[in-house]
Amino acid sequence: MKKTFVLVVLFVLPIVAYLFFASGVTNFGKLSQLTKNVAELEFSDSTKFKDKITVLGFLGADVEGRKGNAFNLNQKIYKRFYEFTDFQFVMMVSNNTIEEVNALKKELATLADNDKWKFVYASDEEIKQLFSSLKTDIELDKNNSTPYVFIIDKDLTLRGRSDDEDDGTKYGFNSTLVSDLNNKMVDDVKIILAEYRLALKKNNAERSK
Repeated sequence: MKKTFVLVVLFVLPIVAYLFFASGVTNFGKLSQLTKNVAELEFSDSTKFKDKITVLGFLGADVEGRKGNAFNLNQKIYKRFYEFTDFQFVMMVSNNTIEEVNALKKELATLADNDKWKFVYASDEEIKQLFSSLKTDIELDKNNSTPYVFIIDKDLTLRGRSDDEDDGTKYGFNSTLVSDLNNKMVDDVKIILAEYRLALKKNNAERSK
């Protein structure tokens, strides 16, 4: 009986563990391309989506009212991933919110290095046009603001879930809900970062041949 148990531990369990993690990697590597050709930030000279992995948010004219959302994102997502190359947070804000944005930046700086928080000032029309290019089932409020944030890849494609258990097609993540950030957005950011790391390793391997 002891010999049988030892054999199971030595041979069967490693195989089961391998199959479990292998299936996990397969699932881990899937993040749907929901909307291609998201509009580029043509009205910004310093911040672009191209060649960056972007978490995009819309604070609009309600910067003060969305501070809680920003802090949730900072603690749950930004602090975890900001050291990755080509990763950035882009928050769209209305042109008349400079003082509120500066105050928010100072508060964020006390929590973590905030260099990769990018606040892009835009007119109401520019904000609406950019949001419209995402082609989601989410709407901006009267302040051109939303608690939802979105993942844009390096090729200006909105990434998300096409078969989410709760939302069906999940275009964005509700930053009011810490559970949405912890249970879903963390995983999806991991996926897209892993995707680009694997692509980089593959390219480097092919160049070294």
